Amino acid sequence: MRLRTMVAAFALAVTSTTAPAWAGPAPGPGPVPGLVAPPPPSAGGCDPVAGPECLLPFPNDWFTETARTRTGVRVRLSAEAMPRNAAGTPIDPAQWNGADGFSPGSMLLAHVPGLDLAKTGAAPVTDIGWSLRNDAPIVIVDTRTGESWPYWAELDAGAADPARQALIVRPAKNFREGHRYAVALRRLKDAAGQELPVPQTFARLLGEELPAGDPLAARQHALHRTLADLARAGVDTEGLHLAWDFTVASEQGIAGPVLTMRDQALRGLRGRSPKFTVSSVTDLTPEQDPSIAREITGEILVPNYLDRPGGPPGSNLNRGPDGLPRPLGDTVKAQYQCEIPRSAFRRPAHPALYGHGLLGKATEVRARNVRAMAGEHGFAFCATKWIGMSDEDVQHVAGVFGDLSRFGTVTDRLQQSLLNFVLLGRAMLTRDGFAGHAAFQDGRGRSLIDRRADLAYDGNSQGAIAGGALVAVSPDVRNAVLGVPGMNYSTLLNRSVDFQPFQRLMDGAYPDRLTQQVCFALMQMLWDRAETDGYAQHLADDPLPGSPRHRVLLHVAFGDHQVSTVTAEVEARTVGARVRQPAVAAGRSPDLAPYWGIRSMPRRPYAGSAMVVWDSGAPATPAANLPPLGPQYGRDPHEDPRNDPRARVQKAHFLRDGLVVDVCGDAPCTAGPAEATSSR
Repeated sequence: MRLRTMVAAFALAVTSTTAPAWAGPAPGPGPVPGLVAPPPPSAGGCDPVAGPECLLPFPNDWFTETARTRTGVRVRLSAEAMPRNAAGTPIDPAQWNGADGFSPGSMLLAHVPGLDLAKTGAAPVTDIGWSLRNDAPIVIVDTRTGESWPYWAELDAGAADPARQALIVRPAKNFREGHRYAVALRRLKDAAGQELPVPQTFARLLGEELPAGDPLAARQHALHRTLADLARAGVDTEGLHLAWDFTVASEQGIAGPVLTMRDQALRGLRGRSPKFTVSSVTDLTPEQDPSIAREITGEILVPNYLDRPGGPPGSNLNRGPDGLPRPLGDTVKAQYQCEIPRSAFRRPAHPALYGHGLLGKATEVRARNVRAMAGEHGFAFCATKWIGMSDEDVQHVAGVFGDLSRFGTVTDRLQQSLLNFVLLGRAMLTRDGFAGHAAFQDGRGRSLIDRRADLAYDGNSQGAIAGGALVAVSPDVRNAVLGVPGMNYSTLLNRSVDFQPFQRLMDGAYPDRLTQQVCFALMQMLWDRAETDGYAQHLADDPLPGSPRHRVLLHVAFGDHQVSTVTAEVEARTVGARVRQPAVAAGRSPDLAPYWGIRSMPRRPYAGSAMVVWDSGAPATPAANLPPLGPQYGRDPHEDPRNDPRARVQKAHFLRDGLVVDVCGDAPCTAGPAEATSSR
């Protein structure tokens, strides 16, 4: 609550009658105050296929160029075509133009005025299986395999002006890295059930071959490839309203920067621990804390790959001529805090990293549920900050929403934080690391942390969203629990109560909702480099180079107000996790086929990735891209799973052995109201 108050106060300050520097002059008269009109169709870099909306449809290979990359293309966005803020400043496309494709979790965006999805018969989020039927009005095809891809379609429910309402098509599982996809919209209808007219330019592209000198000739040539791909996949294009294709970024294009940082830093250590300091050691009596015997704070010294000494908020990665990060020459001092359970003085504790929540800090490892987990099950938890999205970044993150050209400063620092976590984990495992320091010993020279055990990871909320990326790149983590997880941020934002203060900032800087959705899609391309969405393909049996195979346990809170559970389901499908059944009681889920496309978990202890739904009785959240605001949605169950003792038992088995042990019998897993989780 304190965080929301801080952000809300900042939002009020920058949207008050005193306009911020980036807001530009006071808006003139018009139907939407402050609205900046989109560039005309003749603007450089626009796709003429869909009329006056630059960058639509999106993602789109029209915005790429042939290049010597893993995918054969490179994103090529022009500043002239990029969204503009209220001051008329376009987003600088420089960081996007280094990508070799688009986000594997990208929503597909188009502008179809007058569209009625129900009359059209498009698959909603409550019936994803409907998207794969032969006569579906929206078709997504993997051009390499000919496979139709599952999705759900929605119109932006937050758009006040129906004429500026985006059509959003979201993949029900992430697209495959490096693959190209063709999209067809066909037989689209309005509220009266009448078929919508085909856009004039697209109709011309579908017609006779244009002469070489025609401005649309190149676009027609590109469209012919898309139509051929659809035909090979057996897609009937009768009544075609719009079609385009896009390429998904490669593994190297997404994870390459972090893997470069990780590998260089670990080679420099030569099997040793990173340098660290111990700032404080606090021994606690059982009366002070029955679970934790000792708290230790300090700093890990990590090579700085950011472009400012020490890597403060506002830093970008320090990139070399090849676009990959290179060390600046100094260090980032990554603050850490460790919680040592009482049982560690009898038997060394199992090492585990902990990841904090939204814009939080390392001291969240002192939360009551984390201390209980440590004390009940013998884990030593150490945490550092997700710099880029931690408490020290709140003001900077809020300010970025005034000019998204600076958004890379958020995701670049997050990439540095992945390295910080990797090296913190290495310090927990090496002989000359924590084990060799008196603060982590029992007074007789014996380590309080079991270095022989595999490093585990446990994170909640943002700690699960960013934590999936950490698990994928870590050379030491094999088993991880991602609590109240989800991916990706571009799907989460509109559906989360936590985004409301930032939504006010966005409304001030980019007031047009159609423009906002384009901004979210662009932001996701950078977020992929530091959150689960960009790494989900490598969270199980297809590990990244230098990483082991992983198992992940997703603990989902039904009716979560902060992290939409639909995003956890997309993650489960992508990872290949199985769902524990019965997931929820009959009638609780609004879906026609609850947990569609996610295989059931065996009833015996299961050695694999899984999703377990914990139900506290909260109502289902809106099916539309809206947050669950209002008393009809009840109490937020976001913190309930981590506070349930049975859930902690299940987590402990999984983190130690990679086994999902059923702790709920024949019934759905239920969790009561969460206890207070604030630090002592």
